[in-house]
Amino acid sequence: MRWRPLCQLLCLWPYLSYVQPMPIQKVQDDTKTLIKTIVTRINDISHSQSVSSKQRVTGLDFIPGFHPILSLSKMDQTLAIYQQIFTSLPPHNMVQISNDLENLRDLVHLLASTKSCPLPQTSGLQKLENLDGVMEASLYSTEVVALSRLQGSLQDMLQQLDVGPGC
Repeated sequence: MRWRPLCQLLCLWPYLSYVQPMPIQKVQDDTKTLIKTIVTRINDISHSQSVSSKQRVTGLDFIPGFHPILSLSKMDQTLAIYQQIFTSLPPHNMVQISNDLENLRDLVHLLASTKSCPLPQTSGLQKLENLDGVMEASLYSTEVVALSRLQGSLQDMLQQLDVGPGC
């Protein structure tokens, strides 16, 4: 009776040995495509163009800005913060962007694993301080600034993926 699982494994072994890992170029291409899709979604939300992405808005300093050189770890951390912000916003237009950010984080994790980069756990990311208070006081401004800065961050990530980000 104990030999049966071993025999089954041995029978499957030739098939399992032919499994090949996903090429890193395919993962990078999928990541770039998803980034472009998110940027398109942001462009479709018309009011996101009403605030400059570099404009400083009081109380919204917790929203990540631009980082010219991004590592995979920094990309994941930035995406985790944006994901937390967008899940706190009212659901119109934000559910799909939030889902896209989660998928993008998964692709960044896959890229990191293909490069043997250990990414720190960001699933237990601290709750952003005063997020609920800021949302209550200036929901529209938070949404506009977050969308604008996310778009800029995604453009930076796209450029960084072209040169090959480090760990």
